[in-house]
Amino acid sequence: QVQLVESGGGLVQPGGSLRLSCAASGSISSIHVMGWYRQFPGQQRDMVALITLDNKAVYADSVKGRFTISRDNAVNSVYLQMNSLKPEDTAVYYCGFPVGLSMNWGQGTQVTVSS
Repeated sequence: QVQLVESGGGLVQPGGSLRLSCAASGSISSIHVMGWYRQFPGQQRDMVALITLDNKAVYADSVKGRFTISRDNAVNSVYLQMNSLKPEDTAVYYCGFPVGLSMNWGQGTQVTVSS
């Protein structure tokens, strides 16, 4: 099973930017949809952005115009460029893709937006 490792999280001031990376241990060239999700304390994990093999992307309304998802199948990676960050973007961010009726998740990376 492909394992996912997220990186790039950290502490950033409001209005700042971060780029999250998700490195897969195997090929993602046959994984139709990959995505970024986030989880606030005590809440369920929600979709942030999804990207298909032909690079079609969808975004949660709360991040449209600020976040950009991309994928590079040659290096088995998915990215999330986050601009104009707000304190309400503070969460643990996960990379994932569906496997049957379940999801394959990475371990997550913390993003904290605070002055």
